[in-house]
Amino acid sequence: MQNDPLDTFFTAFRRALGEATFVKLTLGKSRNRDTPKLKNIYVRPVELKGEVQLQFTYRYEKRDEVKNLAPAAAIDVLREPLGSDFLTADLYTLTEQVSVQISRKGKARIHSTSARHQKPAMASHNRVKLRNISAERPYLRALGITGTDGKVLAAGQNKFKQINKFVEIIDGLVNRHNLPTEAEIVDMGSGKGYLTFALYDHLANNLGLKVKVTGVEIRPDLVEKCNRIARENELTGLSFVEGYIDNFKPVRLDMLIALHACDTATDDALFHGIRAGAEIMVVAPCCQKQVRKDLDPTPQLRPLLKHGILLERQAAMLTDALRSLYLEREGYQTKVFEFIALEHTAKNVMITAVKGQPRAAAETEIKNLMHEFGLKKHYLGEKLSGA
Repeated sequence: MQNDPLDTFFTAFRRALGEATFVKLTLGKSRNRDTPKLKNIYVRPVELKGEVQLQFTYRYEKRDEVKNLAPAAAIDVLREPLGSDFLTADLYTLTEQVSVQISRKGKARIHSTSARHQKPAMASHNRVKLRNISAERPYLRALGITGTDGKVLAAGQNKFKQINKFVEIIDGLVNRHNLPTEAEIVDMGSGKGYLTFALYDHLANNLGLKVKVTGVEIRPDLVEKCNRIARENELTGLSFVEGYIDNFKPVRLDMLIALHACDTATDDALFHGIRAGAEIMVVAPCCQKQVRKDLDPTPQLRPLLKHGILLERQAAMLTDALRSLYLEREGYQTKVFEFIALEHTAKNVMITAVKGQPRAAAETEIKNLMHEFGLKKHYLGEKLSGA
């Protein structure tokens, strides 16, 4: 008696899971050709909290949905749509590719070929990192980064590189410092929304987290545009509101983003994050004017600052060094680094902060730095002192 092709297919799938040779599985060729709301299902292994899970990506016409399941539950979840919703299934392992095709009358055929994939995707030491934002995401086209063919436009190349570098940074932070369930995330000064959309997409779709992301922007036309794009792409956990950073007071704030908020707006954002006890903060400051105009350095430092370009750069470094120290004093572990290479964007300094323990020495270091540069006040320090 000939084995049922679907049983043979899922036996091969079960064997690949057990032998840790599974690479990926796809369901395709939607049965309903007129209105294929669900276009594909993609399955691949990921490691979450030390355990192997299977990540299911449900690709719809305008959005992706991601779910993580235990391997034991995967076969039942896949059996139901195969044949009823999809007519093809392809299993990829380290040694073979197994394919099933089902006719519209329900007759199934199976075919296998030898294959060689270089990396065992389920190896515990080889965590699969889902960092990239695909250029095929429909919202990127609406934002003017990609064309109708799903390829990045020449004018959007630098922004697309910045998006994926940002997502890589976020991925590392979330991997080391878990967000709470149903995290509330605010992007203060979201602008045209490029990075806000990518942030939500990565957390909700690549990582399968349930999050609410709010972009705060003063320009009403950008708020309206971003909300429209979010609605059209069915990004239900993403929204934008009109307002100033200093006036926006969230009830709950688990992650703060403030990218290129001008001058003291960065400090307003950090103040909100600190007071709300945000678990993670990511800021990319620009236009550090407040410190520059208040500098009165010691005689030894004046030659360093007599040229305008050197004064501007030193003021920027001092501003961000003090921000980092204030964060450490308030109980955060910080890093200050280059966001992305200078040829892609001039705004290239980023500060990240994750909740930890206060560092007592930070207060003395703040006082010493301010004394050396004759600085009577720092905007963030003033806000924290008056809180």
